[in-house]
Amino acid sequence: MEENIKNENNKENNQKTNSNFKAVNNYNQYNTKKAKKNIGFGKSVVLPFFSGILGCSIVIGTCFGIPSIRSKMLHSSTSYSETNKINNNSNGNGYISEIGLNNYSDTAIYAANKILPSIVGIKIEYFVNNPVYKMFGMQENTSTATATGSGIIISDNGYILTNNHVVSTNSNSNNSFYQVSEASKLTVTLFNDATEYEAKIVGKDEQTDLAVIKIEKTGLPKAEFADSDSIKVGEFAMAVGNPIGMQSSVTSGIVSAVNREVIDSDGKKFILIQTDAAINAGNSGGALVNSEGKVIGINTLKMAGNGIEGMGFAIPINSTTDITSQLIQYSKVKRPYIGIRGMDLDEETAKSNNLVVGVYVKYVEDFSSAEKAGVKPGDVIIEADGTKVKKMNDLNKIKNSHKIGDEMKIKVNRDGTEKELVIKLGEQP
Repeated sequence: MEENIKNENNKENNQKTNSNFKAVNNYNQYNTKKAKKNIGFGKSVVLPFFSGILGCSIVIGTCFGIPSIRSKMLHSSTSYSETNKINNNSNGNGYISEIGLNNYSDTAIYAANKILPSIVGIKIEYFVNNPVYKMFGMQENTSTATATGSGIIISDNGYILTNNHVVSTNSNSNNSFYQVSEASKLTVTLFNDATEYEAKIVGKDEQTDLAVIKIEKTGLPKAEFADSDSIKVGEFAMAVGNPIGMQSSVTSGIVSAVNREVIDSDGKKFILIQTDAAINAGNSGGALVNSEGKVIGINTLKMAGNGIEGMGFAIPINSTTDITSQLIQYSKVKRPYIGIRGMDLDEETAKSNNLVVGVYVKYVEDFSSAEKAGVKPGDVIIEADGTKVKKMNDLNKIKNSHKIGDEMKIKVNRDGTEKELVIKLGEQP
């Protein structure tokens, strides 16, 4: 019995021992699996992760060691940062409360620094007489007056482009009590140079409002011209000149319009660049430049009056090159010439006078190309070179496409009958 109990106890102890061993064995198996699992995780995740970091560090370090790659990476980072900055500055209503203008400011600084040395101040002196004093036997009241304008250096040996109205005075003043002389003295002041250089007028052209003057100095920084035919509405524009005698002033804006037709107070038509960059008295003859500091136009006109603001105009630089070269070579512009004075006939005027729409010939100059071709007063020019003509501007545009000595075919209506005539264009006197 005791032996049986002992056997049973031994059996129970053996079972517990086996059970404990099994548990320990299972624990060891679990630890073994866990260790294996940890080793597998290290191989499959941790090692590649740190290897990737090491590889990236090597690549980035190499890239930053190459200047061109480094600058591109930094620029990309800056652009991304600026974009985020703009997005973060939104106040939630779709508006941006704050934005950096560094790029715009840098553009303006660059353009100004490039063009300013090529812009000059122009001072004109002239005499003003009051003839009324002479009528009453008194001594004439003569005084000296001055005016200012601007100009653009176009050659390193002293040629300067400006407006005709800057260097010419209008003797037919609106005030009939005064007579204004031609400029008695013309002086030029260079950028950062207080010296006044006496200038002479090389040539001037009233029709295009352009003039060329010259000072005796070499080594001047001539302006660089852009292609004014390729400018776009909305692009950066800077006006540079001598407004109200304040030399080397700049104002900025945009190109408001291109090929804008403007008629001045004398009835002359211009095709101009419109800008909202401020143009004031004295800016005439100065430059309108693009973001590269290259000249796109010559500041020439502004609109003024109640309700008018920011409407300035410049002559496109492309249209000045031929005029400038002729003024330097001939002191004038050689143009083809017909030799008539005419007026526009619209439908209403033509109908009321039993005529046709076109250019009514009021006067034919003696010995002119028109007279030699058989044009007579009372004719209505209705066609030129196969193109319908309704206005004097239409006729002039076709004429100006020719050279002196060319033949131009016109069709006139004379007393209800159409006649074709051939005009050999002469030189405008």
